[in-house]
Amino acid sequence: MAPEDKEADHIAPLFAKLGVAPERLVLENRARNTYENARYSREVAAPDAGESWILVTSAFHMPRAVGCFRAVGWNVIPYPVAHMTTGRDHDPPPLGFNPQAGLRWLGLGLHEWLGLVAYRLAGRTDTLFPRPAR
Repeated sequence: MAPEDKEADHIAPLFAKLGVAPERLVLENRARNTYENARYSREVAAPDAGESWILVTSAFHMPRAVGCFRAVGWNVIPYPVAHMTTGRDHDPPPLGFNPQAGLRWLGLGLHEWLGLVAYRLAGRTDTLFPRPAR
């Protein structure tokens, strides 16, 4: 995906393949990062007080996403998912020693951990390790 591409531009065709009617989708396509996605999504959805909204994102990304949504005043219900794919129909689980895959997972973890620190320092979350409100 090129830097100017937005996730919303790619998700609509996926939902169509899954059988979701396009008129049922409300997409936010201005965000360049998680914080902007929370901010702009709140503007688009305009949640009423007392409404319950579910935030669906990758489990590894959920703490930062929850923190951002909470920082913009939108308490969401987290629904973490972990479906990660290479795009192939049948991708067997990795077996044995695979340094390349290990480095890929390490990179993903570092991205999120550094993101948590950077977002906290920038005031985009209210705690270093955001968690759902209780």
